Amino acid sequence: MTEHDHRQNLKWSTQLSILPQDATPSTLKGDRIILPPSALEQLLSAATSIVSTEVQPQTTSFDPYNPYSFAAERQARENLVERQQHLPHPLTFRLVNPANGRILYAGIREFSAAENTVGLSSFVRTALGIDDPTKGDNGTREDSSHSVELDSTSIEALPRLTVHVQELPKGTFVKLRPLEAGYDADDWKALLEQHLHDTFTTLTNGEEVTIPAGKEKFRFLVHGLKPNEEAVSLVDTDLEVDIEPLSEEQARETLHILAKKSTRPPGTKDGSSAGGRLIVDNNETGQVRSSEYVDYELQAWDASQDLDIELTTINEDRDLDLFVTPFGSKHRVSPRDDDYVFGDTSSRATKRVKVSHTNVEMDGAEALRISVRGWPEGEATKDEQSVPAHYNLKVSYEDSESDKSPNVTLSESDPVGTDEERCSNCHQAVPKRTVFLHQNFCLRNNVVCPQCRNVFQKTSEAWSNHWHCPHDDAFGNTSASKAKHDQLMHTARHCSFCDYEAFNSPDLAHHRTTLCPGKLILCQFCHLQVPQKGEDDPEFDSAELLLSGLTPHEISDGARTTECHLCSKIVRLRDMSTHLKHHDLQRLSRPKLRICRNANCGRTIDGVSRTGEVRASAPRNELGLCDTCFGPLYVSQYDPDGKALRRRVERKYLTQLLTGCNQPWCRNEICKSGRKQGGVDTESNLGSKDAMAIIRPLLDRLRDLQTSIYFCVDEPSQKRRLLATFLSAETFDVTSNTKGKGKAVEGTSAGWDIEWCVAALEAESGDLDKARGWLKGFAPTRAETSR
Repeated sequence: MTEHDHRQNLKWSTQLSILPQDATPSTLKGDRIILPPSALEQLLSAATSIVSTEVQPQTTSFDPYNPYSFAAERQARENLVERQQHLPHPLTFRLVNPANGRILYAGIREFSAAENTVGLSSFVRTALGIDDPTKGDNGTREDSSHSVELDSTSIEALPRLTVHVQELPKGTFVKLRPLEAGYDADDWKALLEQHLHDTFTTLTNGEEVTIPAGKEKFRFLVHGLKPNEEAVSLVDTDLEVDIEPLSEEQARETLHILAKKSTRPPGTKDGSSAGGRLIVDNNETGQVRSSEYVDYELQAWDASQDLDIELTTINEDRDLDLFVTPFGSKHRVSPRDDDYVFGDTSSRATKRVKVSHTNVEMDGAEALRISVRGWPEGEATKDEQSVPAHYNLKVSYEDSESDKSPNVTLSESDPVGTDEERCSNCHQAVPKRTVFLHQNFCLRNNVVCPQCRNVFQKTSEAWSNHWHCPHDDAFGNTSASKAKHDQLMHTARHCSFCDYEAFNSPDLAHHRTTLCPGKLILCQFCHLQVPQKGEDDPEFDSAELLLSGLTPHEISDGARTTECHLCSKIVRLRDMSTHLKHHDLQRLSRPKLRICRNANCGRTIDGVSRTGEVRASAPRNELGLCDTCFGPLYVSQYDPDGKALRRRVERKYLTQLLTGCNQPWCRNEICKSGRKQGGVDTESNLGSKDAMAIIRPLLDRLRDLQTSIYFCVDEPSQKRRLLATFLSAETFDVTSNTKGKGKAVEGTSAGWDIEWCVAALEAESGDLDKARGWLKGFAPTRAETSR
């Protein structure tokens, strides 16, 4: 009888005053509530009182007429009381608002509220109709202590809430209906799992759930639950989720909105290009409208070389930006102005991003995502912004010997010719015979910037708009470039996923691609695309996090355990890679196994198991045979010279050649049956003289353990030895893919020695596929043992 079967349903209810919202901590989220400490005492008392009414005996030996059985029964009942004082997990409650009759199920956060009060989150308040739905916790109010002292008069004036404790079954199915059309998420499974796991303990039929997805928020109506139609628990359960529209009209509208979003007329007059795949050294032309993005992806390149990504604007009066992000398990989104790894947002006509092959961000990169953004022209008219800007995009391998920097200026220290002289104004080298005329003209018409030493015409628009930033080394020649620089580099920005305040756009992009909790990753343990940090995950500065190289979500998710497929030990998921490295080290350091000297036998002398354990033992006989093959030759007589053993081997060989084993599977070449079935001596029988001529060389080499012995064996053993011979002859190329770049590196052909193949087939009872798996897990290859 389980504890749950023995315990009756816990019954407890009360009516409490609802704490004001400003007296409830802002960290209280989802469907969790805060109860007073007295509620915990009452719940424990209710759980204990259930057991006290139990009258059935708790021990099988209890006899009311036997006083010697009373002590054991009394101890069993005391242990039962102590065990039943633990409350059910999870502890869930049924909340009823007496003012409007609304019902909601919730979980418990803690027992620390003021007496006779209950603290509710913003979600619970809205769901029960206690607060105005348009109002809510915007996250800006300060966290007040929920233990605010309230007198009895003020508590009685607060609205009341009825709280019942009620256990809920674990949910298996939920149907969600979107309240608005046009929802489009890349991974609904990851989005729902992360939000429901961090925020909710229960789900109530008919409640509204808001799921954040980046800058968007998706609102759903819970419209169907199993196994309980009213409410279910979400703790320690696998939940099947079905998302369907409220009506056919909403479904049609959603399809229309998604189709409109995905439609990008490539190459048309008014639309941005559709993007696509890039090829190294191919020139890609395209166009992009203001404030829009064109996304490209580079899937194959040589990982041993640096990349040079160049974007050239054809329209000189339009400004574009270039963003690059490696796509892999650590980066899952396309680059944007607030989320990119490499970028060039300068005002130059040619943008360039150089990506080194040794950059740590390129580790594990499956592809390289490149985005071109049309800078929003603030002063341009709406018609001018609708005209797309044309560009050329090219990815090439960087030539370290050539200097491709577009900003190459002359230095005053550069040497000049013998018949040349530098102008005192513009510092250009001019012929000595014309230097006087040049300087007069230059002083009247040109001006030199004292900071950047660039020369401008005094009446030119470039000089009138020339600027230098007082905070850094940036400069430009247009008012638009100054406005762009100020907006990108000197305007604070707020992260939409956390409370981080960035100094500028590059700082925000660095935060979003490194320590932002909302950064999407592909978890290597649950294989879902999830944010890298949840509420209950460790902080980024924890020692374990820094040493492991994992994200906070992976640290928490990797704490789950699994069984090692090699040794069957229980190992944490995040420790499995280190655990397998120990197995690999043991595999490489293993000495070669000893197999039976009989060429037809598929057994080892030591014996192995499916988990790779070797039962090494001292040799039991001087011939190097397994116990099964040596059994017919064993006698207890004293034979120091081995002459009697030689005679027994000779008689066995003669019996095999003259009489045979008469087994249809035999393929022994020193056996009449095996020679006949193998196509040797099919017409005539061997005589004793001919048989001895065959046997004598084998007997002369009997003491040489490197030579084979040929005894008949049973069919499974012979089959395993034959399969081991074929398995040992197999070779495979050791190749490794170059991090998703599509270029293979050829290695050395490898295989396994016959000893390991015999051991693998013996451990796996002759199953060839399982034997190959055993070899990969426990046996070193010939290439590895030869190093």
